[in-house]
Amino acid sequence: MAQPLMPHATASWLVDNTSLSFEQIAEFCGLHILEIQAIADDTAATKLTGRDPVRAHELTQEEIDKGQADPDYRLVMLKGPEQVRRTKGPRYTPVSKRSDKPDGIAWIIRNHPEISDGAIGNLIGTTRTTIAAIRDRSHWNIANITPKDPVTLGLTTQRELDAAVAKAAKAAGIEAPVDTRLEGDREALIVELRAQRDQLARDAEAAEAGESPVSAEPTAENLFKR
Repeated sequence: MAQPLMPHATASWLVDNTSLSFEQIAEFCGLHILEIQAIADDTAATKLTGRDPVRAHELTQEEIDKGQADPDYRLVMLKGPEQVRRTKGPRYTPVSKRSDKPDGIAWIIRNHPEISDGAIGNLIGTTRTTIAAIRDRSHWNIANITPKDPVTLGLTTQRELDAAVAKAAKAAGIEAPVDTRLEGDREALIVELRAQRDQLARDAEAAEAGESPVSAEPTAENLFKR
């Protein structure tokens, strides 16, 4: 979903000039509802100068009227100019997942302190300022941040996270953690495949000699098939 060019300034204008609900403004601007509350209470870090989304051709007055008449209505942004595709810098994160970013950052800081802020920013798509605030627990919403696996949250992939961990571990001169949870299953599978390969070879030799195939050694799979 598209969002205003200057979301905080737009939110400030909507708070001051409309009767839209905080939820409607938060969703339209891609911000957390607590940020809208802070703007409304004048407790934001800096006093914002409002930006009129109607004059900026990001919203119509008709849309604002619909939203004011129905608190459940979700504002629809006017289609803006085609955006230049980003090739470098933080990745794009859907609006619905942006409130999960602090939880994902906190999880990485707790479980992989060797990963640099720059690497975390690339993984999660956030700023160094936000990461630093979570590290020193000065973040405005720190009381509500719960460390959660960013892969589970859908903020990054397991492959990207593993690569970042391995790279950070190498730079720090430590051994990267290896997931050994499936090692036993993997070894058992290798043994079983080798046994099957050897059995096929014996069967082929028996067929060439005109003999009956040699019965395979009993395995769990063969026993259940009987």
